[in-house]
Amino acid sequence: MNKYSVILSPRVQKSIRGVPDAYVSKIHKALASLSDNPRPFGCLKLSGIENLYRIRVGVYRVVYSIEDDILVVEVIKIDHRRDVYK
Repeated sequence: MNKYSVILSPRVQKSIRGVPDAYVSKIHKALASLSDNPRPFGCLKLSGIENLYRIRVGVYRVVYSIEDDILVVEVIKIDHRRDVYK
């Protein structure tokens, strides 16, 4: 099985700085696991937008898109569950 490249935009990299330290390592571990399996158990396809998925990491959500033809996972947003869909 091929590995996917996980791409974080500068906006996402900046938003990770605001996440409490207790969640940062969990989020990094979840992002690393997306390279092996971009559709892990518990991921949810977001309705209304093609190729957009989310995974839960505690009270944080990671929203990302998958490009299967070029093996890329692009992380769109990482935010607290109350703010992520705004």
